Amino acid sequence: MNNHENQHHFQSANHNGRSHCASIDQLRWQTVAASVRGVSHEKTGQPCQDANSWKVLPEGILVAAVADGAGSAMLSEIGANIAVQIAVETVCTAKNILQMLDDKSLRWLLMSAFKAARFEIEIEASVRQIAVRELATTLILIVAAPQWVAVAQVGDGVAIAGDAEGNIIPLTTPQFGEYINETIFLISPGALDQTQVHVWRGDTAYVAALSDGLQMLALNMQDNVPHAPFFKPLFRFMEHVTDENSATEQLVKFLTSPRVREKTNDDLTLLVARLS
Repeated sequence: MNNHENQHHFQSANHNGRSHCASIDQLRWQTVAASVRGVSHEKTGQPCQDANSWKVLPEGILVAAVADGAGSAMLSEIGANIAVQIAVETVCTAKNILQMLDDKSLRWLLMSAFKAARFEIEIEASVRQIAVRELATTLILIVAAPQWVAVAQVGDGVAIAGDAEGNIIPLTTPQFGEYINETIFLISPGALDQTQVHVWRGDTAYVAALSDGLQMLALNMQDNVPHAPFFKPLFRFMEHVTDENSATEQLVKFLTSPRVREKTNDDLTLLVARLS
């Protein structure tokens, strides 16, 4: 997708932009996210197996998660929803989060959320009396503040940050299995040991996370470098958001547009947030 194509889908955004001169205590996160069913699942009548969840804490910290249920798993949409909800809830209920500013504490917080999400999926499998693999899902979890972003990921998909200078910073890379169409899931043996955890420090302006259905559009797949013509129009779109519900509708239209669907038939999730 080129820059013009991406802009085309967002040109109807409200253009009453906000000042970039707000003090730290006035800063707030504007977040737009959507998960949509892919063409392949529409044809077979399967539900969307992606999920997302996010919350902004009173301290001005964004907590956001994206998950992609395994296509081969019977109830992976349930696993994906459990993963994002429990991961976000675990971070949001942590005490003294503002004191967890060092890398070690942030890594501990993220991994605690991953362990809690995995445990809840295992409980769900036990209650339903099914194999836990039937709830298999990937998981990306972002915790973002004005001066840092912490992220953890197991499986494919990607998370990025954008700084105040407009630079795009890759925070994670897709994890593949033995073959390009295989990945690691949260319930896979050894998944927690293989989880990517990264803390980036800088002037945070944007964060974004997406499921693997958008990887071919958002990344240079040879080296997994973020594709600027995909992300830059999204950032500009977020600069003019005044109504998150309306912006979410526009995001859904973009994800279900012919120009996107002709390039991917997978379920799609995209979450974008701006510190304004």
